[in-house]
Amino acid sequence: MSETTLPVTATASAQSGTVVAESATARGRRARIALRTLQVVLALFYAVASALPKLIAHPSASEGFAEMGWGDAGMYTIGVLELAGAVALLIPVLQSVSAMALSALMVGAFVVQVSVFDGENAATPLILIVPLALIAWARRDQNARLLGLVRRRA
Repeated sequence: MSETTLPVTATASAQSGTVVAESATARGRRARIALRTLQVVLALFYAVASALPKLIAHPSASEGFAEMGWGDAGMYTIGVLELAGAVALLIPVLQSVSAMALSALMVGAFVVQVSVFDGENAATPLILIVPLALIAWARRDQNARLLGLVRRRA
């Protein structure tokens, strides 16, 4: 059923005798707003808290990448990928793909945390995968739209 054909539940008010209707579309609207808010919060996190320190070569980021042996090139590459993912989380046709790509990046971050840093902050990427997976699943219909746009360009 589409949102326009979902059933409406009616509740009779004992005092006024009027009927108050609450449709499932109101619940759907709240869910869409909550999901969009989650996307904005994650985009801000990835852009400001994660990508920015790497792109400005903050000592905390530089030291970690030097310890891994990736140097500045690896740091800037990861920073650009995180920033691109943050921006793409806000573009409707790219939301699902961005969430999947950032999830893959977080799997890599988890592996690095466990193998190089002895699991010191290994929980953070795992925690971030959960809302990213939710976004990827909830916005999965955009993948067909993106594929159509890509095919039209080719």
